[in-house]
Amino acid sequence: MFQRIVITFSFLFFVVFQSASAQTLRYMMWDPSQLEIEKATIAKFESSNPGVNIEVSAMPPKEYWPRISALAASGDLPDVFAMSSGYIQSWHADGQLRNLKAYADKLDMSKWFSGAMDVARLGNGLYAFPQNWVAPVLFFNKDAFDAAGIMYPNSNWTWSDFLTATVALTKDKDNDGRIDQYGFWAYGRYAHIEPWVFRNGGKLLTTNRTSIAPDFRAIEAMKFLTDLANLHQVAAKPQDMEGIRSKDVFPMGMTAMWVDGSWNIAHLRKAAKGKFRWGISQIPMGPNAKPATAKGYAWADMLAVSPNTKNTDLAWKFIMYMTGSGRKAKDFLGGKVPAYRPIAESDAWLERDLQPSNKEVLLEIGSGTTTTSFTPKWSKWRGYAASKSGGMNGELDEVFNGRQSLRKAIDNFVEYGNKVLSK
Repeated sequence: MFQRIVITFSFLFFVVFQSASAQTLRYMMWDPSQLEIEKATIAKFESSNPGVNIEVSAMPPKEYWPRISALAASGDLPDVFAMSSGYIQSWHADGQLRNLKAYADKLDMSKWFSGAMDVARLGNGLYAFPQNWVAPVLFFNKDAFDAAGIMYPNSNWTWSDFLTATVALTKDKDNDGRIDQYGFWAYGRYAHIEPWVFRNGGKLLTTNRTSIAPDFRAIEAMKFLTDLANLHQVAAKPQDMEGIRSKDVFPMGMTAMWVDGSWNIAHLRKAAKGKFRWGISQIPMGPNAKPATAKGYAWADMLAVSPNTKNTDLAWKFIMYMTGSGRKAKDFLGGKVPAYRPIAESDAWLERDLQPSNKEVLLEIGSGTTTTSFTPKWSKWRGYAASKSGGMNGELDEVFNGRQSLRKAIDNFVEYGNKVLSK
């Protein structure tokens, strides 16, 4: 009898003690396709931290942002949640992000790409921590370059080098009077336009990012790009590519070069496989930039902490594991660059046996000075719809199509964008 009581008491003590010491951390992410990878990493974290339970949920971005915003409004944010470079400013202004600077100050920051961190530095604080980042690059068809007898692009290429190659790569292969292979492909989308602006040392926004004010270097970049279609006729007009997905123009062999985000690497490996060899390079540097002023264009996916969490120390420990020590190169393959340098610089991540064989180009971009053009309501003033929206994308498409002057397009999207930002 006595022995049974002792055993029962011991069991109750164990249950009470375990309950008191157990900690549950809620984690929400926006990419369901990565959920299984995340769960495997989380399981290892839980195993290394007995008594810790991570409750993870995931949903597509279109559902994630309305859901996480509703949780913020109700004061019920998860302890740790995914944060975008495009929304961090608004979330910080609304007081929905915990300042992590005191934690980050204790790190050896040389192990992380500083540019990926910069977008989270607001005021004197750090309001999220980068997990991975991406950047636009120049994709080029090696076979087309070889056929034209042209050296491949490199990080020292200028706009003059690029234009010379683009002219040589524009081909009417069957002599029917129609171009079969353009030297380049671009339209008004931000990932096609803004990298050229920043590599020319240009600016689209005022210093405080409260209004749109393209400087002469930015305008010079837009003129250079739109002239490729209208003056030099070495780039396809957007109207000529209607019905074809932008990301398929290059793998279909319709253009020898194309600038877009590094996230397209995964798509190109499948779409261009067996068709031609290809590589990547930095966007050529503009005539009004120097190495010190020519910036890369890169932005990060991050993890943030709720200002209301009661487990800040554990949340930070979890973030460190999910962005650094707990990760493997296989979690970030393709064009998604780990923010943690030891992984990004590993042979496993560089994937030299796959195309492109020179992914170190991305590390060059991340090791230099990088910037973004994100503001509150950024998607609206960039304007992904038709030109009548007044957004930058549509207005510049009209210029590429030869239906509007560049000056008129700039006036239109600046006026429209500043109305958006003033509200």
